[in-house]
Amino acid sequence: QVQLVESGGGLVQPGGSLRLSCAASGRIFSISSMGWYRQPPGKERELVATITSGIITNYADSAKGRFTISGDTAENTVYLQMNSLKPEDTAVYYCNARLRTQYTSSLLNYWGQGTQVTVSS
Repeated sequence: QVQLVESGGGLVQPGGSLRLSCAASGRIFSISSMGWYRQPPGKERELVATITSGIITNYADSAKGRFTISGDTAENTVYLQMNSLKPEDTAVYYCNARLRTQYTSSLLNYWGQGTQVTVSS
């Protein structure tokens, strides 16, 4: 019914930048929020940043000042600009969307397949 497709991961040196993109498609009625989570090797999945109603942003402490989340509500797309990357940012990054489909009024959670970000020299 709904698909989230991520792109933009890769290998980058410490201090470098990457931009992740995630596009939601399918039988979407409305999107409440979109965001990025990450799962470092051997650790639990954790919040990176979210954007609600296209304008209200929330960041994990580790992302503040270095990462910027933005959204294009018309295209159902969310971006994560990551600057000053550190080796500890290495993780699989997952896109998340909380939305209503054309079939239900309930808010449902959808996840992308994940994209690998590796920060290493």
